[in-house]
Amino acid sequence: MSQNPQTVGFLLVPGFALMSYAAAIEPLRAANLLSGQTLYRWWHAAPSGEPVTASNGVAVIPDCGTKSDRSADMVFVCAGGNPATFNDKTSFAWLRRLARKGTALGGISGGPYILAHAGLLDERRATLHWEHLPAFREAFPDVAVVPSLFEIDGNRITCSGGISALDMMVALIERDHGRPLAASVGDWFLHTHIREGYGPQRMDLRYRLGIADEKLLRVLGAMEMNLEQPVPREDLAREAGISLRQLERLFHAHVGHGIHQHYRWLRLERARQLLRETSLPVLDVALATGFASSSQFSRAYAQTFNEPPSRTRTSA
Repeated sequence: MSQNPQTVGFLLVPGFALMSYAAAIEPLRAANLLSGQTLYRWWHAAPSGEPVTASNGVAVIPDCGTKSDRSADMVFVCAGGNPATFNDKTSFAWLRRLARKGTALGGISGGPYILAHAGLLDERRATLHWEHLPAFREAFPDVAVVPSLFEIDGNRITCSGGISALDMMVALIERDHGRPLAASVGDWFLHTHIREGYGPQRMDLRYRLGIADEKLLRVLGAMEMNLEQPVPREDLAREAGISLRQLERLFHAHVGHGIHQHYRWLRLERARQLLRETSLPVLDVALATGFASSSQFSRAYAQTFNEPPSRTRTSA
């Protein structure tokens, strides 16, 4: 077991997710406590150097700003809310300087968005919170983004957020200090099942939607996976192995509305995410969510959300 402490930095972006941050830093404290050694030290940075507020209003006093020359073995960017709106050039330059020094860089929850914006994830495998995945894929086509819990690609470490940050830190502790200590850290936090990085981010559809019918679940999964090129209703019925009339009855009984209405809702929800988190033109957003034209998309969007796409983008 190494006797040389590792230094871990945390860049806290205003609106960062407190749960994700706590799930990342607490395992380091536990590793020190349970090993009886100082294996990890840490410091905090904020873009302004002033106290930074999490999404729930809790403020953290940082040790430095992003003009600091502090060194670290690893630095994690913690972000939440809408990371696409973060555009602090000083922070991007600071992260690039750290990368040139050989510092391992990580992103938690929305943090990978900021690393990608700084050009630090090109040609790398990365993940981030499922809410940001569609916009991220559109904005950063050179990043090999995957919907996993966490990814370790050399000296780039990304995590989808929430309690998956605990799984990621346990994996890093195991890499650096062995399985017995990593298992003890997981046990310390009553985390009885340590998940591998390739695990799914989202709850199974049957639990997320409260639906048990296997045929309907198969169709709902196919719809979520095909928003850019919607699958015709007849093909969805064939996928379920039942008639279109039977499938419509299942939708009304378990979902509360018909196939077309549900599919349109899924596509418009995806469109709203893209409008909030990317600078894609409205036509590109329309095409990315299965609409034939911007006018058709704008009408459907306004009917559903009671505002035009332009207002959603302005508000974001």
